[in-house]
Amino acid sequence: MSQNQKRKYSIQFEQESMMDSDGVSWLRGPILGKGAFGSVFLATSRNPKSRFFPPTMAVKSAEFSASASLQKEKEILNNLLGCPHIVQCFGDETTFGTNGEMVYNVLLEYASGGTLADSIKKSNGVGLPEHEVRLYTRCILEGLCHVHDCDYVHCDLKPDNVLLVPNKTGAGFVAKIGDFGLAKRGRQSKKHKFLSDYLRGTTMYLAPETVIDHVQELPSDVWSLGCVVLEMLTGQKPWNSLNQKLNSKQVLNLISDDKSLPEIPSGVSREARDFLKGCLVRKPGMRLTIEMLLYHPFVQGLDDQEFEVAEDGTSEESSSSYAADSEFSSDCCYSSFRSEEEADYTVEDDDGLFQASKSPKMHRPSVIAIPADA
Repeated sequence: MSQNQKRKYSIQFEQESMMDSDGVSWLRGPILGKGAFGSVFLATSRNPKSRFFPPTMAVKSAEFSASASLQKEKEILNNLLGCPHIVQCFGDETTFGTNGEMVYNVLLEYASGGTLADSIKKSNGVGLPEHEVRLYTRCILEGLCHVHDCDYVHCDLKPDNVLLVPNKTGAGFVAKIGDFGLAKRGRQSKKHKFLSDYLRGTTMYLAPETVIDHVQELPSDVWSLGCVVLEMLTGQKPWNSLNQKLNSKQVLNLISDDKSLPEIPSGVSREARDFLKGCLVRKPGMRLTIEMLLYHPFVQGLDDQEFEVAEDGTSEESSSSYAADSEFSSDCCYSSFRSEEEADYTVEDDDGLFQASKSPKMHRPSVIAIPADA
């Protein structure tokens, strides 16, 4: 048996074992997506009337020995509480599968509208209606403003990491930022400064200063936001506007070229064009800040009710959530699973994902659950 076959068998074995491990207050449902180092499952609360858990959740699970990145994401989400445009975290828990292995689980908000990437894909390369783009952009801005106020840089903002939940009107969705597995502090201390010499994120959305100088600070998220907005408007990846599928090396070369910028099509409104020009500026110091963009005409004049989340956050019309990320199947959006060996620096040529995160100290989760038949 080859190494790949052994690895595939091991992953399948772990996932099957995870299926048998429920939590103290929740029951594990069908798998929504799987990756090299973990899986995402649908989950239901044991008590539908619980004050602490919604009836339906998404549980992000990884074998405990390979859960450093997931534990880091949980810690960051704890520090970002209080913003309606960031995916909610309801706690963490360690369960024991039928084979005795420890599984680390994070309980997250279930997004019945799927991801922004799903919505863009359904446009068949045309892009979303501009009103929708304005609404989602406003939501992302509100979320990023909170992230930056808490002194974090997301580092991997892209359509796959923006979740859609039903709004209060029932006629649309609210966008929420998810997947903080690659996030970092905005201002590093001198002794941790050397850790910033890594590339984090996905090639297509990396800012010029990130590729050239390995700098990822608050303006880097603004560049990524511009790429996301451009993709919403056009239905095309930001550097693929000429219908050319570029590989990672070609995209990196374009980003590094001081004369290159993603192309803004002529068909967008004047407000949209001006907004994009404020984001897609090669010099980070010349970009508009998130606070400035919040007052831009492109995201003004929207109905407040469109920003309010429905009480249960679910919709019967859509049961698909968590769309594909680089390490997952097409049913899952969360991507922050990494092995301990990969935690320092990883380059994946197939989709151009650059990742770097120092392994956080493993901690004891708040709850431990053991199968009833143990």
